[in-house]
Amino acid sequence: MRFLYLVLGALTAGLITGKVFSPDFGNLYELMLYALILLIGIDLGMSSMEGIKRVGRFVLLLPLSTMLGSLLGGVLASLILGISLRWGLAIAAGCGWYSLTGPLIAQYSAVYGALGFLANLTREIMTVILYPLAAGKMQKEPLVSIGGATTMDTTLPIIRKFGDSETAVVAFVHGFILTATIPFIIPLILQILP
Repeated sequence: MRFLYLVLGALTAGLITGKVFSPDFGNLYELMLYALILLIGIDLGMSSMEGIKRVGRFVLLLPLSTMLGSLLGGVLASLILGISLRWGLAIAAGCGWYSLTGPLIAQYSAVYGALGFLANLTREIMTVILYPLAAGKMQKEPLVSIGGATTMDTTLPIIRKFGDSETAVVAFVHGFILTATIPFIIPLILQILP
């Protein structure tokens, strides 16, 4: 619980700093993300390969399950909100990758592009909040699915902290597979559905 307060405190401090000082960090966030992925890769490389062998096919089935679950959520959301199935599926297919989903959908509709950005950003934020709370009560590997594509990069440190090195490997592969497929799935949905 203490970690959750630290994350929320850091988020609040960042929002206040941005409003008061408006610093220009340029591409520093991108460099920090690369450094984060490098450090996680080193940590994963030093961990035992036995964990990878133990999870086996599960590590490949989890991203498929995550995408299917996200698309089902998109269908339900489109029915509940009364929006076209096209937009509901396209937004859900982002699986938390807000920086890609928003711009891809915005090429077809600025309103739904903004909604895609916000919905997927919310998924990432909810992963940061919910994974630490749920990791002690549920199996850690299937729980990775709540992070979607973000499990390869931004939410990986949280999954590693509250999971273990085996869960981190599952999360990295999960995020990698989703990250490789999302840029094809969203445009396909937008082109096929009316």
